[in-house]
Amino acid sequence: MARKSKNAEKKSVAVIGLGRFGEAVALRLVELGHEVVGIDGNAEIVQKLADDLPHVVQADSTEAEALRALGVNEVDYAVVAIGASLEGSVLSVLALQELGIKDIWAKASTRQHGLILTRLGVSKVVFPEADMGHALAEQLCGA
Repeated sequence: MARKSKNAEKKSVAVIGLGRFGEAVALRLVELGHEVVGIDGNAEIVQKLADDLPHVVQADSTEAEALRALGVNEVDYAVVAIGASLEGSVLSVLALQELGIKDIWAKASTRQHGLILTRLGVSKVVFPEADMGHALAEQLCGA
């Protein structure tokens, strides 16, 4: 699977949670030439993305050993795009940390969720709706 890239430009990224946000992140990373492994617990989602993502698997992202078996311990970055399940999000971050992944970005669905992720030490907490709303407002007003 994904190996840490020697080339500073091409990265290997695990995207965990392939809902709307995770799917968009994974597909764009592939378009940009990065190596991506998409992981979701839902078989229907995995099947839907099988033609678009070179590496997409159904797995329990809260289990470090399952992630290790997929080679996730060797990626450059991980994106935890789980927003609907606070428990799934937090446990996935912990599993990634157990594997030694240092650069973890995570989606938060609420302020409290973001606070928990921050306290866990994720590299970047993303609030997709709020972040996009702010960017759109700035574009509209020319800021």
